[in-house]
Amino acid sequence: MRLQYTFDLTLILDSDRFNELLNRVYSKSEYGGSEKLVDQSLVFKGILVTYHDKQYKKKVRLTVNMNLLLDGDEPDEDNSDKLIRKLEKRIDSYFGSMLQLDDFYVSKVCLVTDINVGCRDNVTDYIRVLQRIGKVKFFSPSCDDKISEEISFCLDGNSNGLAFRIYDLEAWFNEQTNDEDTESKEQNTQAKKSVGLLRTEVRLMKSNAIRTFTDRLVASDQITDFCGKGRKIFLDVLQWVIPFGAFFKKDKAVEIIIKKVTDTKIRRRMLQLVALVSEKKSLLLAQKALSYRRIDEVMDEFRDIEVSPITISRRHDVKQLDNLYKYM
Repeated sequence: MRLQYTFDLTLILDSDRFNELLNRVYSKSEYGGSEKLVDQSLVFKGILVTYHDKQYKKKVRLTVNMNLLLDGDEPDEDNSDKLIRKLEKRIDSYFGSMLQLDDFYVSKVCLVTDINVGCRDNVTDYIRVLQRIGKVKFFSPSCDDKISEEISFCLDGNSNGLAFRIYDLEAWFNEQTNDEDTESKEQNTQAKKSVGLLRTEVRLMKSNAIRTFTDRLVASDQITDFCGKGRKIFLDVLQWVIPFGAFFKKDKAVEIIIKKVTDTKIRRRMLQLVALVSEKKSLLLAQKALSYRRIDEVMDEFRDIEVSPITISRRHDVKQLDNLYKYM
């Protein structure tokens, strides 16, 4: 598994300070709307600078592709010092020493990986079965304006500032394509390279999510922390959402549970949960309907026998899908 790290660094300024900074780069900026200007002069170095000129709140935001900043390497504990030095140098050079890295705060973190499940049909099959998960603990189904519901499974945290997205990357690129547009031709090329890929994103969207995973207070320390914890954060959220195990038709899942689980009490609860997931169309609602205080024991047993409690619909032609974690 290879993770891509993108961070938003934000600074709130008064009008005088904001205008002073904006005047330095105005000629290089493009209007992104009536209250937003975008400077793409550092994009090839991994940094997009956006100026948010709202009436009551002036903000400068840096969207930083950490992998690009490291010349394609994945951030980790070993190269975090190098990453911080390069970022500090770019910020100092761009703002002419008027701002430093630690003047900003980390306002968003996006961790992304592409899971290669082999072919276009497999991607479609996984999306269809994952959509059957519905609501899970800490998350509810949501819509993303940039990703159509047909090709994705999207969740937003109920109050934890987290978001989860998994979608058909090829189909997403195709949705952006307009044959008359030069940029769309590039997207069409990207779509061809994305066959068989499930793009999976874990987003920390708010300050409470940032605080959940780091107690550091300044941007450089927070970034260093996330570079060391990124993979664990990603996998923790992924396992909250997608149960470990292969996907089967309901009858086959029942057969495996009866054969492999010797504890009669746990086995009964597992069989009930499989039936309830199909009925409630939500893993969380099924768990609540089961009304069993030790639900973690039940989920652990599903993990041990590598069977997901989420079953494949009878209307779905495929009979079995491998454990998604196998591809990671």
